[in-house]
Amino acid sequence: MSDTPQNLYAARVPIFPRRVQGYFRRLKWWIMAVTLAIYYLTPWLRWDRGPNLPDQAVLVDMANRRFYVFWIEIWPHEFYFVAGLLVMAGVGLFLFTAMLGRVWCGYACPQTVWTDLFLVIERWVQGDRNARMRLHQAPWTGHKIRLMGTTWALWLMVAMATGGAWVFYFTDAPELARQLVTLSAAPIAYVTIAILTATTFVFGGFMREQICIYMCPWPRIQGAMMDPGTLTVAYRDWRGEPRGRGLRRQAAGLRVAGPQIGGRAPLIPMPGVPDTTTHVQGPGDCIDCNACVNVCPMGIDIRDGQQMACITCALCIDACDQVMEKIGRPRGLIDYLALSDAPREAAGGAHIPAWRHALKPRNLIYLAIWLAIGAALVFALFVRPQIELTVAPVRNPTFVTLSDGSLRNAYDVRLRNKHHDARIFNLTPGAGSVADLQIEGHQDGQVAVPADAQIKVRVYLTAATGSAPASSDHSPVRLWVEDTISGERAHVDTTFNGRDSQ
Repeated sequence: MSDTPQNLYAARVPIFPRRVQGYFRRLKWWIMAVTLAIYYLTPWLRWDRGPNLPDQAVLVDMANRRFYVFWIEIWPHEFYFVAGLLVMAGVGLFLFTAMLGRVWCGYACPQTVWTDLFLVIERWVQGDRNARMRLHQAPWTGHKIRLMGTTWALWLMVAMATGGAWVFYFTDAPELARQLVTLSAAPIAYVTIAILTATTFVFGGFMREQICIYMCPWPRIQGAMMDPGTLTVAYRDWRGEPRGRGLRRQAAGLRVAGPQIGGRAPLIPMPGVPDTTTHVQGPGDCIDCNACVNVCPMGIDIRDGQQMACITCALCIDACDQVMEKIGRPRGLIDYLALSDAPREAAGGAHIPAWRHALKPRNLIYLAIWLAIGAALVFALFVRPQIELTVAPVRNPTFVTLSDGSLRNAYDVRLRNKHHDARIFNLTPGAGSVADLQIEGHQDGQVAVPADAQIKVRVYLTAATGSAPASSDHSPVRLWVEDTISGERAHVDTTFNGRDSQ
């Protein structure tokens, strides 16, 4: 065994993927457009919530500890909604991975989306694959400096827009934009934009596939989520091997029909064309053109089998299908394929529809869990009260003996008004309670709570001497709060400490 240490990190070799057209490339264009539009435009959407409340549709208001999403308002103690959404995102990721492999990585991951956007700029300025490769290998001349400088400048503009859009989610976007332009914004805004600009510029422009291979943990986790029945991008080697160069199917008018037989699809002549290819023999359909390799943003060869670096973007499918059409062979040499189907298809069996793979028991369990969590969050959202209270007994001292011998307990009560207008809350003890209630600084047990706010008040419960609460150890007490306008009520159970509690 050699004592020479092995290097676990390979220096990056720049990848220059060729542009390709096809179904999956169009799908990626649409997803990129939608996700970028959502990210950049959402902070500018307005939503009228009434006076004295922010009118930004989506806002993370850190100063007032609120999270607004259109008509939904999340308070700090309701963070379980955010936690539930994160759990749904995780279960959804498991579901899509079990069904279609790394489909998230290939289409919707921010690293993939911004890398695609940077590649669009790179191609627009420098040209397609061959032109970019020549430019990369060329010495630094004025021409190269101009092209690279233009590319980097456009990348930097996109990166700055990315960092700027992010900070707009945390304060009023138009006002912050004005402050940024006039250099009057808070320093943290400039620092955040600078950090996000730098990371976007470096990750999308210079590290690209290395982020997926070395920094992202998901490629290493996905193996536990996938099984042989998972649909993923794969190469039908039984049909493509052995590889041969050149266009071997030049006979005009031929079309492919019928199932594959012995790894080959039989050719039959079209009407009016003599059958001259009944006994065609020779290499497989793969002509070793490397089109699949040239379009891969990760720089891998899908014909080498499943690899950790593959992000399942399916651009190799589009590239291979174009080549198959040119040489008169059926599409699907590279395709979404379940590895468990390979032996059947190689033996001439029929292709199993994708929906049958999707309806596996494990996938249905994932879907059921995902739907259950979503239904629970929606139910909790619609049944949550608009008024709330929390009660914290004052423990030092546990009680006070008044001059007439009665016992008094103190409580810190927080009253929350989630309505968008001020409300009067009436605070009372539960029915049957022998303790009197007083609110420090308020008369008749009523408290005015501003709109969309919470206040803390000191509440005193007093039990007469000789009463059961005053003489016992701990007595249960229920405090009720009622909205005098809507009649909505809420309550909290607490305890009254008597003399025996010492």
